[in-house]
Amino acid sequence: MKPVLEFHNVIRAFKQGEPVLNGVSFAIQPGEVVGLLGRNGAGKTTLINIAMGMLFPQGGSVRVFGLSPSEYPVEVKKRVGYVSEEQVLPAGSSIDELIALHRYLFPAWDAQIESELLERFALSRRSRIGKLSKGQARQVALLCAVCHRPELLILDEPAGGLDPAARREFLETSIQLLNRQGTAILFSSHHMNDVERLGGRVVLLDGGKVLFDRDLDEVHDGYCVAFVPRGAARDAAVLERLPGCLRARAVHDAWHLVFAGSPDAAQAALRDALALDDVQCVRVPLEELFVELVGGERLALAEAL
Repeated sequence: MKPVLEFHNVIRAFKQGEPVLNGVSFAIQPGEVVGLLGRNGAGKTTLINIAMGMLFPQGGSVRVFGLSPSEYPVEVKKRVGYVSEEQVLPAGSSIDELIALHRYLFPAWDAQIESELLERFALSRRSRIGKLSKGQARQVALLCAVCHRPELLILDEPAGGLDPAARREFLETSIQLLNRQGTAILFSSHHMNDVERLGGRVVLLDGGKVLFDRDLDEVHDGYCVAFVPRGAARDAAVLERLPGCLRARAVHDAWHLVFAGSPDAAQAALRDALALDDVQCVRVPLEELFVELVGGERLALAEAL
């Protein structure tokens, strides 16, 4: 099956020698729902802008439906829906005028979905965009993004700043409405609960690369965290050489180790390599796993910038 969206060894920097993306590769198949995760500055928005043809990769390539989005912008955008947190709609236009424009641009516009969403969101066609709340404006953007039944929907923190109920309504509408038709969806979010509830697969960016790319079921069942006394190893590099260990970080008087595998397998690796018995190894929720993988000094630095 041909991927809907494919990144191959994508490189992009805004300062010489400091790539935001440094060899990112993954693909999305028709019908997949993929959550794109990473701390602030990890390159999520940069990667999405490259997929939309708004930025050029400085190395590698991106293909949407097998086409370069920068070389074939019209062909690609006819088949893509896009909503972002920073998206600006024309404040002086009414909702009906904005819909009329999109209906003209997209011949495959579905009037039934349009009516369904106007009713679901309780939006008046006569309302001016500039008079809408932030949540209502985001709902209008979603309506414009999905009513032409796109084959790929890209959401870049689309529900950022909304209250939990509005955020859930927004994301569930977009995911349920289109994914049931086989639309592929890529969405970035800082909210782990959104990703766990709606995503089928998680791609985590860190250090300019894909740190891991897994189905959510595999994330829930395939990783654990071990808590090891600080004196068991002189530095993190020793621990990260253990079989299955993805990351070790110092937290107060202990090492936190992320293992790919079961708690029993992690305990066996620690027992065989370091003669450690009775080490606590537990499965953790996605949010805690995220913190363990990209947290520590790097996370503290990112929050300080």
